[in-house]
Amino acid sequence: MVNLLEQSENLLAHIPLTFKRYLFDEIRWNNRLLGIKGARGTGKTTMLLQWLKLQDLPAATAAYFSLDDLYFTQHFLKDTAREFYLQGGKLLILDEVHKYKNWSAEIKNCYDFFPDLKIIFTGSSIIDISRQEGDLSRRALIYELPGLSYREYLSMKGIINIPAIGLNDLLNNASDLKKTLPKDFRPLQYLDEYLSTGYYPFAMEDAGSAHQRINQLVRTIVEYDMTELKDFDIRSAKKLLQLIYVIAQQVPFKPNLTALAAKTGIHRNSLNNYLNYLEQAKILSLLYPAGNSVAVLQKPEKVFLNNTNLLFALADEQVEKGTTRETFFLSQLPAKHKVHMPKEGDFIVDNKYVFEVGGKNKSTAQIKGVKNSFVVKDDIETPVGNVLPLWMFGLLY
Repeated sequence: MVNLLEQSENLLAHIPLTFKRYLFDEIRWNNRLLGIKGARGTGKTTMLLQWLKLQDLPAATAAYFSLDDLYFTQHFLKDTAREFYLQGGKLLILDEVHKYKNWSAEIKNCYDFFPDLKIIFTGSSIIDISRQEGDLSRRALIYELPGLSYREYLSMKGIINIPAIGLNDLLNNASDLKKTLPKDFRPLQYLDEYLSTGYYPFAMEDAGSAHQRINQLVRTIVEYDMTELKDFDIRSAKKLLQLIYVIAQQVPFKPNLTALAAKTGIHRNSLNNYLNYLEQAKILSLLYPAGNSVAVLQKPEKVFLNNTNLLFALADEQVEKGTTRETFFLSQLPAKHKVHMPKEGDFIVDNKYVFEVGGKNKSTAQIKGVKNSFVVKDDIETPVGNVLPLWMFGLLY
């Protein structure tokens, strides 16, 4: 275990504290058992290492262990945690838990047997905590971390540091909110960069290779992470990658399951399950009709890629502007809101607010007379009445 503690100290020594994700200030860190879920590449590990570094404790007392370390191929987590605890350990961060068999049962044992040991764990967005053996859902406080919002991207780049705004404030006080921003701030100046390469923090290291890394990310999620799903057959990985490719060339679209089955070789009866797997993995976003309960067997009304970076990385041809707008809008809301497909308009949020998304020439005709409706326009900086700039929805988290 000495090597694990040395690795923990080394990681903390090199972790930067200059930028923190929005979730950092929302987590109730005083809870004894915390879980952070999220897709690969969204910054879960960095966020936890930042928090651990700020505790300013020795590794013997507070440590970070990654469960995909080769050490855990020969050692049980519960035995390692016990040794750490008996030597004075108080705080244990466990990363990549889904890579360790029986992780939830052993974490439950550690929680129950070592009552003054605080445990924080991270795992893939695909894991369903409540379905794991040794169900932790009643013990752990679970959070989910999406990729960077446009607001976070601007902050991470050092362009502007502004607080997140609430949806209600945006809808009711957009003009006042716009006035609080620096006069020389041009919000559209950086939006295209964000749409192409700004959702995943790792792109900051080398934007030029971002799309290649995103393609590798998708393959890793399908070929490795999704094997943790109990009902997923690894032999289907190739077909699943084909499905992602086919969808990426057509989004957003209303899925024709028969046509999709013919193109991918996936049985029609299995397609809904596959689409749901990809939504859990944060590769797709599925839009269902408003007012209906969502069941796995229900076909979605529309299918989107999860974020615009995936759109640009996976598309063979130039991405349509309208697709980019809608994907951006949808990607900025699920962190704190529920989005469905309304009878009129493009999106309904929290079963209350209806939005029609388009370019600067988009009219209000399609939502005329619809209560609590708004037009969201690309290529404008300033809100006017119920016409709101698309970029402002990137400030919601």
